Amino acid sequence: QVQLVESGGGLVQAGGSLRLSCAASGSILTILDMGWYRQAPGKQRELVAVMTNGASRNYAESVKGRFTISRDNAKNTVYLQMNSLKPEDTAVYYCSAQILVPAKLLDDYWGQGTQVTVSS
Repeated sequence: QVQLVESGGGLVQAGGSLRLSCAASGSILTILDMGWYRQAPGKQRELVAVMTNGASRNYAESVKGRFTISRDNAKNTVYLQMNSLKPEDTAVYYCSAQILVPAKLLDDYWGQGTQVTVSS
């Protein structure tokens, strides 16, 4: 089995910073894309940032210049540094990863989500 475990969410004032972490564990051959999504109350889940194992990065327009995604492939971990946070960044943040397991199956895995709340 594969597990993604997120940490680092919390409550912060507008303009503040938070760093999210997500570690993948289990029977993993390799990880392709790793990314972060978020879902605010009453809204659909949306992509925040994604990073390939070749280090290419893509960001949602709303977070460009404020958020930075990075990963440590040796630790199967992806990070999201969030700066200049705004109340509209409030959401549950989910980690996602494309993982190849020993059965040679490639699938998308999700973390349990971590709440980020930005107060005005």
